[in-house]
Amino acid sequence: MEDRIPLTTEFVLSASLEDYLEAIFLIVADKQAAKVGDISKKLKVAKPSVTGALQSLRERGLINYRPYDVVTLTPEGTAIAERVVRRHEVLRSFLEKVLNVPLDKAEDAACKMEHAVRGEIIDRFVQFLEFVEACPRGGEKWIKGFSHYCEHGRDYKYCERCLSLCLEEVKQKAAQKEEGMAETMKLNEVGPGRKARITKVQGKGEVKRRIIDMGVTPGTFVEVERVAPLGDPIEIRVKGYHLSLRKEEAARIFVELE
Repeated sequence: MEDRIPLTTEFVLSASLEDYLEAIFLIVADKQAAKVGDISKKLKVAKPSVTGALQSLRERGLINYRPYDVVTLTPEGTAIAERVVRRHEVLRSFLEKVLNVPLDKAEDAACKMEHAVRGEIIDRFVQFLEFVEACPRGGEKWIKGFSHYCEHGRDYKYCERCLSLCLEEVKQKAAQKEEGMAETMKLNEVGPGRKARITKVQGKGEVKRRIIDMGVTPGTFVEVERVAPLGDPIEIRVKGYHLSLRKEEAARIFVELE
């Protein structure tokens, strides 16, 4: 399968080894380096099992590891781990936010699904999430409507009311844009938990190119997840990825609040 093949095609990673790479990636992101104990605790497996898996990953050139030393990812290991993490986050987000599955169940299901879903299918999940956020009939209210459908079945009276409210909101948004009332601001001014649509990325050269390479482009929806106490860094979710932006980078990104 495409997403289970590392850059060295001689090896195909098992679901278990992908889990180890994902765990190391998340621990390193938090602590800069991982220890056997950290990995054992995160995956809830015995330390001897961790040691065996680390030796296997080292043989494949995916981690830097020596007994009794810290563990870090090689560039190839990082690339594979990022793919695994992205699959997990996209699937969990879809299950939780679109299908209204409780977070704990969505997390468990995403862990099982992430090893089997191909890259192009994940991209389609991302496109659907973006469509739901962008479509006038979509968004949180549409998702709540699905929850209502699951609980009460099809109700044409409910559909009629929903369409009426949707049309009214579209008219209001159109009127606000015509009058220049749409709330536009810099991304670093958006509070945690808010969603926005990117309208412009300001600047030139390498800084702007780095921002765009991360998928932060005009028309894309972004959600601010956390802002550090001093405003730097700013953690966001965009296209299924968790990204960390410096305050000066976020200040170059102009958005329109949803």
